[in-house]
Amino acid sequence: MKLRHKIILLAVAPLLLAFAGIALAVFYQATFLAKQQRSTVEQAYIASKEAELKHYVTLGAAAISHLYNGKQQSPATLEEAKKILAALDFGDDGYFYIYDMQGKNLMHPRQTDLVGKNLWGMTDPQGNFTIQDLINKAKSGGGAIRYMWEKPSMQKVMPKLGYVIQLEKWGWMMGTGIYLDDVDSALNKIDIQVAKNIQSTMSWIAGIAIISALLIALSGLALNITESRLAEAKLKVLAQSIVSSQEDERARLSRDLHDGLSQLLVSVKLQIESGMVKLSQASAGPEAAKLSFARATDQLNKALSEVRRISHNLRPALLDDLGLVAAFEHLADEFENASGLPVSFHAAGDFHVLDEISNTVLFRVAQEALTNIHKHAQQVSHVRVQLLSDAESVNLVIADDGGGFDIKGVANHPHRGIGMSNMRERLAAINGSLELQSGTSGTTVTARIPNGDNK
Repeated sequence: MKLRHKIILLAVAPLLLAFAGIALAVFYQATFLAKQQRSTVEQAYIASKEAELKHYVTLGAAAISHLYNGKQQSPATLEEAKKILAALDFGDDGYFYIYDMQGKNLMHPRQTDLVGKNLWGMTDPQGNFTIQDLINKAKSGGGAIRYMWEKPSMQKVMPKLGYVIQLEKWGWMMGTGIYLDDVDSALNKIDIQVAKNIQSTMSWIAGIAIISALLIALSGLALNITESRLAEAKLKVLAQSIVSSQEDERARLSRDLHDGLSQLLVSVKLQIESGMVKLSQASAGPEAAKLSFARATDQLNKALSEVRRISHNLRPALLDDLGLVAAFEHLADEFENASGLPVSFHAAGDFHVLDEISNTVLFRVAQEALTNIHKHAQQVSHVRVQLLSDAESVNLVIADDGGGFDIKGVANHPHRGIGMSNMRERLAAINGSLELQSGTSGTTVTARIPNGDNK
């Protein structure tokens, strides 16, 4: 996976995770509120039905109150009361029923086959003693009670809410009830609507998440394309500068070899040839030949010095022979002699933690920084070079007291700042870092390389 794709993924993934967390929280809260709403509606609905049933039972008791409170209490009076209650119905499944306190059915207008039967031991599908529960409720003062009973219009056992009272004088339990399948149907409709609302909310969240992720991905892609074009342009300029630097280095080496070493070797050749001619001439004598060979020796020494100078510029042998500190001392002396600027050098710490590549990088960074001071710095009166080592890193500090320069302007210029880029890239290759500070009081270049334990 390319770096740009990884960056987009790192930007999109937390967003999607955040939306997923929001969706889970919303889903949990919506589900919890839906349950609370269902419970509240159910309680309110049941409470209203209980009040309604209580009114029905009160009306039923009022309809037979003249018989119940009358002086004449004969079997005919009881039969008349049964007929009155049997005629009091509301809807297809709303009716009154009467049982004695031993569980015998005395009146049931919808299920006449139960009349006269003792249903004391009758149980519902869950094993509850239905008639016993109704009679016990009546004995305890009456009230609402839930139980299972066959619905006449559907001939199926359904949940039912009943309300019963005791007619103590006659030894009766009178009650009525309503079936709760309508309540369940209404609550199911609420559940379906809530589920649709939750699904709609989740769809909105998912849609927003997808659109946001796409926008981030497209923005990241556009940014990557822009940055890629800029990086390619800078890379092209850098590649051109590298080629140019290589050509400049070759040209400089060619000049050094042609103008310096080549001429010295030609001079040596001529001196040796002159000495050979003088040796072959009897009139010249050995002293004249000796003088030619001495001059040739002097020219050879100069040629060797020129070879050492060229070799030092290509690869500082002092790094291999004497170490980092000695190489920096020599570099500081060379710069002072070449530029005429006074250079103070200070080294402190143990530099054996650095490998050969790190030593070379520090030396090249120092060369580049000093070259920039010599070429570009203005009004410089003193240069300070510090090489410091501690437990964390090795630090190279090169500072001057010149007029400074605009770091951002140089870095963003397409044809400038190559030296800074070279220093940064050299240090980055060994996990090092470069820090530049410049102002009217001078410029400070700090190169930092972590030691072996911190790389």
